[in-house]
Parts: sequence; structure tokens; C-alpha cells
Amino acid sequence: MIRFLAKILMDKPEEYENPAVRRTYGMLCGAVGIGLNILLFAAKYLAGVLSRSIAITADAFNNLSDAGSSVITLLGFKIAGRKADSEHPFGHGQAEYVAGLIVAIVIIFMGFDLAKTSVQKMFTPEPVEFSVVSTCILGASILVKLYMWFYNRRVSAKIDSSAMRATATDSLSDACATLAVLISTLVAHFTGVNIDAYAGALVALMILWAGYNAAKDTITPLLGRAPDPELVRRIRAIVREYKEVIGVHDLIVHEYGAGNLMVSLHAEVPADGDLNELHDVIDVIEQRLKRELNCHAVIHMDPLATNDSLVGETRQKVQDVIREELNAPVTIHDFRMVTGPTHTNVIFDAVIPNELSISDEQARKEINRAVSKLPGNYHAVVTIDKPYLGEEMP
Repeated sequence: MIRFLAKILMDKPEEYENPAVRRTYGMLCGAVGIGLNILLFAAKYLAGVLSRSIAITADAFNNLSDAGSSVITLLGFKIAGRKADSEHPFGHGQAEYVAGLIVAIVIIFMGFDLAKTSVQKMFTPEPVEFSVVSTCILGASILVKLYMWFYNRRVSAKIDSSAMRATATDSLSDACATLAVLISTLVAHFTGVNIDAYAGALVALMILWAGYNAAKDTITPLLGRAPDPELVRRIRAIVREYKEVIGVHDLIVHEYGAGNLMVSLHAEVPADGDLNELHDVIDVIEQRLKRELNCHAVIHMDPLATNDSLVGETRQKVQDVIREELNAPVTIHDFRMVTGPTHTNVIFDAVIPNELSISDEQARKEINRAVSKLPGNYHAVVTIDKPYLGEEMP
């Protein structure tokens, strides 16, 4: 159904990286979710009344909260599609993640409320009446929720949406929860054992688990996550295609909502190259990154002495001795040498892995001690960098 509606509403529904296409898919899935969840609420509420089952009634209101969550998701995609303004120069893309977080919070609150009601019913149980209509409604509900899980999971993978992944997870947990309710209803009918309250408690645990996973999936991009390694590889590959670029470092990717990326990096270029020609090359690279990867790129040129073999050899020796001293894959860049009458200053930036739990000041002391071991009376003037990609890549 989603694919059919997408073809009606969009000219090119396969362009998943297009912000307008992403927004339409998100709003479409949200609207379908609202309609299906309202139908499920009405059907399950009727089934709960007929059977006097707390678990079925609670499951019905869970579907009603899912409808509200779908409304939030729909609004999140709508707000995320707004253009940048003076107060939000990077756009409103983060609204999609905020919507996903709100959905997760709603799921968790529903789980706690259901758990409280279920525990109370354990001490004051009520008989559950079997109804063929109720059983059929629960069975149909499971199939509908599995369908919602399927299309939300499929679309979330295509448009890379954490909000829709949260919705997909919620749909799957709902299917499992309804299955537990159906089993409790059948057990009560065929054995006379009333496990309705315990089934409700199990449903609550499933809902809480779904809420936790949904929150984790949306909080991560809000806090700032490491970029996709494949995106990093493609950025590096494009930049390094140009012979004027000798190396790349300090690559940082800022994400302001899915499909809204800001990229900054340092490109090492020959120090004796023509400045105007190198500037033109950098402009071409920035435009190509925008065209092919849909990201806004800012590239800083770092001059590198390419005709001085002593600098290159010393740089390698310095990096090797630092790695040995710190026992970590430290990388260095922006390396320069200033020779004086009594010693030689080696000036560089050192990228310290996040896993190395030492302060910047301690890292400087360790690096100075390592460099001082090299023959030639070297003194390190070092700036400590952090790997914003999760790990620094050569």
C-alpha cells in the first residue's frame, strides 16, 4: 500500500536521499499509521469490553497511544522539511529526531502505566470471558501490526530515519504483546487458568523494552554520533582523487538532520604549489562533494613540504616513537621543523584516540618525553587533537 501511495504522490519515489522524498515518505507512513492504529484501538476496545480483559483493553489503549505517536512522527517530518531561517540557519532537520524521542517517551510512559495496572490486577483478578469475536480481532491485529512493522522497517532503511525505525520497533513489540494477550485469552478459555494480569505485565515489559530501544536510537544522533564509515570513505576517496591533494586530516561531519550534512576537512597540498591553482582545485572538490554526496563542504588547505626529505623522515620517526611511548595508534599532521642553534622544534598536531584515557596535558608530556628520546636534540611543540570520526583514518 505504501509503495502504491508513494507512486501516486511522488514523481520520483526512488530518490530516497532527496529531502522532499524523505519528508513525503515519513508523512505518508505517519498518516497510514494513524489510520490503522485508530482502527485497531476501536476493534480491541470492543474486544476488551466483550471479554472483560484488562490485557486486551490495555493493548487497545496502547494502539491509541501509537496513533498519537504517528501524529508526532508526521509532524516531526513536516517540521524537519522547513527551510532554514535566521534562528535556525542549519534548517529544522533535527525535528525528526526530537519526534522520535517523544514517541519513545510516550511508549515508556504507556509501559509503566500498563505495568502498574497489571500488578494491581494480580491481587484483584477479574474473570475473563471468551469471545470468538475478540479472538478474531486479536488475530487480525497481530497481522496488521506485523504489516506496519514491515513497511516502517523497509522505508526507514531506504530513507535512513531513526524516527521510523523507532516506529517499526514499536509495531513489532505491539505484535508480540498482542500475541501474549491472545495466548492468555485462549489459556483462560481452555484451562480455566486466569493469567490475564500476568499477560498484561508481559505486554508492559515488551512496551518498555521497545521504548528504551527507540529512545536510544533517537538520542544518539541528537547527542552527535560518529558518521557512517562508508560516507567517510567516499569523502576521502573523492578528495584524494586529485593529484594536488597529498593527504587528508581533521575530517569532521556535522549532522543537522538526515540528509543535511556539514563537512569540514584539512587537505594537505604542496607548499611550493601555485596558490591560485590549488584554490581552484579545492573549489572544484567542494562543489563535487555537494553534488555527489549532498553535503556542504568547507576545505582548509595545509601546506606540506614535499621536496624536503629530512622533514618527511623526521615526521615518520616522530610518529613512530610517539606510538611506541603511548602504545596507541596516534597520528600526527601539520608537521613543521624550526632549526635553532641549540635544538630543533618539531611543531605538529597529534590525534589522540578516545580510548586513551589521559588528559591533554598528560598527553603533551608523554609526547615531549618520547620526542626527546630521538637523536638530534628535538623539542616537541604539540597541539592535541581528537578523532571526530570515532577513529582517525590515515
